Amino acid sequence: MDWIPIVFVTFKALVLVTGMFFAIKWHYDQGKKGREKERRAVLRSGVQVAVVFVVLLVGLGFATFAMIRWLGM
Repeated sequence: MDWIPIVFVTFKALVLVTGMFFAIKWHYDQGKKGREKERRAVLRSGVQVAVVFVVLLVGLGFATFAMIRWLGM
């Protein structure tokens, strides 16, 4: 019964190492093709997320101040 954890941990380590190898290889291969288009797309998406975040933050600030005034704090 003492060999079961050794076998399971070894199997789990092999599966995780294999998965990490193929994930790194896939990302490396994806990075080789279309770098400029991908960078523009990522930059555009990042700017859009930042703009939405700032707009929501400002809206939350106005809503907070409106509720404070409405409650008379």
